[in-house]
Amino acid sequence: MSESFTDAASGVPWEAAEALPRGEGTARVDHIVVLGLVPPGARVLDIGCGDGSLLALLRDRRGVDGRGIELSREGVNACLARGLPVIQGDADTDLANYPDDAFDVVVLSQTIQATRNPRIVLEHLLRIGRQVIISFPNFGHWRVRAELAFRGRMPVTEIMPETWYETPNIHHCTIRDFVGLCRDVGARIEKATALDVRGRPMRFSMPWWFWNLIGAQGVFLLRRGAGRG
Repeated sequence: MSESFTDAASGVPWEAAEALPRGEGTARVDHIVVLGLVPPGARVLDIGCGDGSLLALLRDRRGVDGRGIELSREGVNACLARGLPVIQGDADTDLANYPDDAFDVVVLSQTIQATRNPRIVLEHLLRIGRQVIISFPNFGHWRVRAELAFRGRMPVTEIMPETWYETPNIHHCTIRDFVGLCRDVGARIEKATALDVRGRPMRFSMPWWFWNLIGAQGVFLLRRGAGRG
């Protein structure tokens, strides 16, 4: 498993990401990483698209034919105000209505840990998208471990700012856990990396356990097929 993750991490096109919109000031760095993974003109579904920031970036910078699903009414309204075709929906119940291979790329950014059935959601993503991009907070990060080990409290960090009684996260996982889930559902990891606490990609090559300890977020590009791990 360690070789699979390290090999996959080396393939992320960071050069393309770094050439993009720092000057515009508002783009999240992890969104820029996702931008570097989506081909121009692709049909994209962004699930849990929030206020549409990523979908708008993909539309403006990649010319994608983008659609979105968002649970909150406030998020849907924000997307519509940007001119984005977004509907109100729930990843846990509504993905079953989409046909196979409906999109070139399906994105689930910072959402899988908030779903009730992450495995079923991932299986639907691999069914309806030819490629799947997933990012999530890494609960194996050293600061999370330290909070639990030395303070005995649930962590509150830049990536996970809500307290335990306010957080929407109900399935906490680590990078190592997610690699195991990919193997269980037969997903092929095409590219992957860890982001630091500022959302910047960690480009030096290290064994998987190092990413699991140091990475604040994981970003994976997947396809359906036999697992590599």
